[in-house]
Amino acid sequence: MNKEYPDFWKSYLATFNKKSKRYVILATETTGESLHSDVILTIGAFSVIDDSIHVGDSFETVLMQYKYFHDNKLPFDFIVESKFKKMGEPDAIREFIDYLGNAILVGHNINFSVDMINAALERLECGHLKNEALDVNIMHQKLIEITDQDFSLNELLKTYKIPEDENGSSPECAYKTALLFLKLKSRLGLK
Repeated sequence: MNKEYPDFWKSYLATFNKKSKRYVILATETTGESLHSDVILTIGAFSVIDDSIHVGDSFETVLMQYKYFHDNKLPFDFIVESKFKKMGEPDAIREFIDYLGNAILVGHNINFSVDMINAALERLECGHLKNEALDVNIMHQKLIEITDQDFSLNELLKTYKIPEDENGSSPECAYKTALLFLKLKSRLGLK
């Protein structure tokens, strides 16, 4: 019950003393959809403050999941070829948590990304993310008053006249999701 958490986790928890006006638009790329056997490959994020995307306040990294690729006999050329910053999972998760702070998380199917990050946090013997989360898919559903249909990110981008996500990198996906979020936020009248 009185578990001793790592310092980065204690610092993160301390940020929740006040409510944030900062949104972090998150996109992750994973090896699959299993919380137990799959891992995060890339993380891309941008902050949105006062209805503006802050490109200088961003986070992007490739997680060097060599053990996963080795154990599954898969090539890991994309890690070597990637121009993004590369880190091991523990360092990447620590840095992402430091970057995130108490911001409101936003993404497409955000619960899956949160669950994958929580699985990585469990491996670091930490708790789960405490951040409020908004899903652009659900925001769109509320706007058009349809709750029984899911929309892909590219469908939403097309609907709101944002160029589709071509290469699928996490940072590009996060940026386009940020543009989508701003349009949905405005149309829903959110402050």
